[in-house]
Amino acid sequence: MMTPEGDLRDARLASEGDTRAFERLYRKHVPRVHGLARRMVGHEEADELTQDVFVRAWERLETFRGEAAFGTWIHRVAINVMLARQEVRKRERGRFEDDDAHVDTTPVTPREAESRLDVEAALRNLPEGARKVFVLHDMEGYKHHEIAEMLHITVGTSKSQLHRARMLMRDQLVA
Repeated sequence: MMTPEGDLRDARLASEGDTRAFERLYRKHVPRVHGLARRMVGHEEADELTQDVFVRAWERLETFRGEAAFGTWIHRVAINVMLARQEVRKRERGRFEDDDAHVDTTPVTPREAESRLDVEAALRNLPEGARKVFVLHDMEGYKHHEIAEMLHITVGTSKSQLHRARMLMRDQLVA
């Protein structure tokens, strides 16, 4: 297991062009980034998005100053890449969806008892805004004011989306 000091050393070496050092960072941090991608955008896009995160990290390594752990830095890069990707997708579709209009109409399909506890499937069924807030708050530990800043929403909207997400998750996970 690589230490934070090892991460810092490898980040410095990688910023100087050492691809082996970057590979060590990648191998250590890819599971967490991929897990975040699966929860934020779904399994179908997680592999590609994870690669995009590490490409961006490679390109931006000179901005890593070592003030925080490399894992914290790469996590923030991942959040930014994922949110940017979702904004691009919205523009490509040519419309902006109002998540509040979808909350009450999100279909919950009946499931077998054993599959009712599939959290990732339940996450996929959440409206996009509610899913983002739920993952960032309940799974990644961000505070409402941080989420509001990241997603360009109000703190009240973050709290409201979290409440809706929790209610929808409860309905899907509890038989």
